[in-house]
Amino acid sequence: IGASSRLLAVIGDPVAHSLSPAMQNAAITALGLDAVYVAIRVDPPGVAHVIRAFEAVGVAGNVTVPHKLAAAELANGLTPRAQRAGAVNTLAIRGGSVLLGDNTDGAGLVVDLVNNLGVPLKGRRLLVLGAGGAVRGVLAPVLEEAPAVVMIANRTVARAEELARAFDDLGTVTAGGFEDAGGSRWDVVINATSAGLGGQALTLPDSIVSPDSVCYDMSYSRIDTPFQRWAAARGAARAYQGWGMLVEQAAEAYLLWRGVRPDTAPVRGALASL
Repeated sequence: IGASSRLLAVIGDPVAHSLSPAMQNAAITALGLDAVYVAIRVDPPGVAHVIRAFEAVGVAGNVTVPHKLAAAELANGLTPRAQRAGAVNTLAIRGGSVLLGDNTDGAGLVVDLVNNLGVPLKGRRLLVLGAGGAVRGVLAPVLEEAPAVVMIANRTVARAEELARAFDDLGTVTAGGFEDAGGSRWDVVINATSAGLGGQALTLPDSIVSPDSVCYDMSYSRIDTPFQRWAAARGAARAYQGWGMLVEQAAEAYLLWRGVRPDTAPVRGALASL
């Protein structure tokens, strides 16, 4: 990379699986820009140092698990949706030195579910698995679609309850443990845990899915994710992973960086052929 080139990066732990560099570098090449996008593994103790270094030299980019909550605290400005989420997945430089934090995850998820996959959320019963930064980023845009109810289920119930209280002004939000979700059938089940990334298994009640349920894993993989396989084995109508969300949130980030939202259909098509 030359002295005049712009560096963009995604930081996370793990991050080697990320396809953001491939997507963003393809867009950079197509537009003839002098920039490069890289993935950098950063463990939690080092995230503050790295983000401050990015700010000092003008590096923008993305933040993935487990740093989204820390990035919200470290940015020196937040967009309204990042402020509401309390989590950041996109960093932009404003005025040469101001590190602005945004969260494009929720917009990306909703566009993929509703527009790309034809899964309406209005009036539906939604179950969200997990209560970390990924969930904080998507709850407000999901609730803006007016589902009948959103239940947040998490291994640590107190964290789910905290999130439910933080967002219950936007709709009907309940909370509980994974086992508490088994008393109902859900129209849409969204896995927002990082269990699949680390190879851990989630212990979930079989009864949360039915032949009418759509399951969506916010993680993605070159093969079916463990959650996809779990959902399909229990008769879910459809089970998706987060390729489309990845593309759509990246387009939202690009809008923040460059002021234009690129067409995502070609990228989604290319990813589907991998």
